[in-house]
Amino acid sequence: MARSTDRQPRPPYDPAIDQVLVALGHGPDRYEVERVRKVSACRTKPLTEALLADKSVRVETLTIPGPRGNLTVSIVRPMTESHVKRLRPGIFYIHGGALISCNRFAGLDTSAVWAREIDAITISVEYGLAPESTGEEPANDCYAGLLWAEQHLTQLGIDPGRFVLYGTSAGGCLAAAIALMARDKGGPKLSGLFLECPMLDDRNDTISAQQFTNGPFYNSTMNRFAWRCLLGDRVGTDDVSEYEAPARAADLGGLPPTFIDCASADPFRDEIVIFASRLWEAGVCAELHVWPGGPHGYDRIAPDAPMSKQAREARLSWLRRVFTRGI
Repeated sequence: MARSTDRQPRPPYDPAIDQVLVALGHGPDRYEVERVRKVSACRTKPLTEALLADKSVRVETLTIPGPRGNLTVSIVRPMTESHVKRLRPGIFYIHGGALISCNRFAGLDTSAVWAREIDAITISVEYGLAPESTGEEPANDCYAGLLWAEQHLTQLGIDPGRFVLYGTSAGGCLAAAIALMARDKGGPKLSGLFLECPMLDDRNDTISAQQFTNGPFYNSTMNRFAWRCLLGDRVGTDDVSEYEAPARAADLGGLPPTFIDCASADPFRDEIVIFASRLWEAGVCAELHVWPGGPHGYDRIAPDAPMSKQAREARLSWLRRVFTRGI
C-alpha cells in the first residue's frame, strides 16, 4: 500500500513487508534512551540465545584493552575443523542500534551463516553507547578493537589477506568511520568494507529523510534523536568530524572495495546513494544495491519476504567474491 506524509509522497512498501508494518503501527513521536534500549533488548534476546545454542559454531568472549578501559569482543568460529590446518576468512563486525542501544550480539546471528557458507570467523566488538559515550568515543573503541584483531589475526585463525570490516546501520556508521581512520593512520589493511543500511549523516536534510519522518521501526525523527545523543548541540553544524559522521569526509579515496546497500523506503536511502557516488568519484571499487519497497531493517522485519532473501544472497555473494580474490 502506498503511503505518504503530510509533506510529500514517498515510495510504497513492498507488499510482502507492508502487512508486517501495518501490525507494528507508527513509531512514537518522542523517544527515550531507556525505552529504546528495552525494546531493542527484547528483539535481540531470542536471536542471541539461538546463536549461543547453535551447534555449528563456537562462541568465545575475550576482554581486550581499549582507549578508555577494557573492551569485550565475542568471536564466532566454525565448529568444524579441517584435517589440513588453514587460515580462514575473517569479518570484524560492528552492531547496529542507532548508536544508543544493543550490544555485540545484535545481528551477530548472521555470523553462523557466514561460518557455514564461507567458513568465516567473526569478531564482534562491544563499543560505548551514546549518550554515555559521545563524539568520536564509539569509533575510537571500534578502532582499538580492529587494531587488536589485526595484531592477533593468525592466532585467531584468520588470514590477514582476507579480512573484511562489516557494519550494520549504526555499525555501518562506525565501520565507515574506522575505515577512514585505518586509511588516515596507515592501517590495518582491509580486504573490503561492508556497509549494510549504514547511518552516515547527522544532517538529516535529504529527500528520503523528509519522506520518512514517521513510520514504524526506524524513521528520521528517531534518527535525529540518536544523532543528538552522540553529538549534542553540535549535530547538524560544521563542527562534526568524519569519524563521527562519515558523510562529512571531504575525500573517500583510499577506502577498500566496498559493498553498500539500503532500501527505497529507508530514511537513510539518499545519504547512502550519495556516499556510494562519492566512493566512485574517488576511484573506489563500490557495489550499491537499493532494494525497492523496504524500510530500514526490512530483512529483520520480514526475513521471509522475497526481497529480504535476495538481499541476503547478494551480501553473501559479495563476501564470497572478496574472500576468493584474497586467496
